[in-house]
Amino acid sequence: MREPKGRRMWGKLGATGVWILLLVALWGWLHPPITAGGVAACVPTRPDIQGPFYKPNAPVHTAVGTGHVLTGTVRSAAHCDPIAQARIEFWLAGPAGRYDDAYRATVVADAAGRYQFTSIFPPPYSGRSHIHIRVSAPHHQVLVTQYYLKPRETTGVFDLVLRLQP
Repeated sequence: MREPKGRRMWGKLGATGVWILLLVALWGWLHPPITAGGVAACVPTRPDIQGPFYKPNAPVHTAVGTGHVLTGTVRSAAHCDPIAQARIEFWLAGPAGRYDDAYRATVVADAAGRYQFTSIFPPPYSGRSHIHIRVSAPHHQVLVTQYYLKPRETTGVFDLVLRLQP
């Protein structure tokens, strides 16, 4: 027995609707949101307190001990492009819970904006284990933030998105 004409029509329309929804979802996944200026937008990294232990001009090296590796990419909030040669300063409490020069470093992002920083797993200070970060790059606002480690975490990924200077 044949299915009534109306039911076949609604079945075809339903299948077509599913395909349209899938195509719309795929389009959104392949094409990031566009801002009024016509370029993709990145959400700037949330600033956090600098704290009293920041000292400028930390030595340039990629490690202050072993136990935790933090990686990421520095990007511009205006267009999501990586920022080559961004200067990233790190400081954290040492094993005794004190901040000192042995646990400060400056890392320079590579041509693709990537960085890697190896450190000890910092002890909790003010309640949580964290690494202070200060990022600077030409034509961008300085970002001061913190990376909060999860217990027993040995690796972390933390992308840093900077705002353009006004």
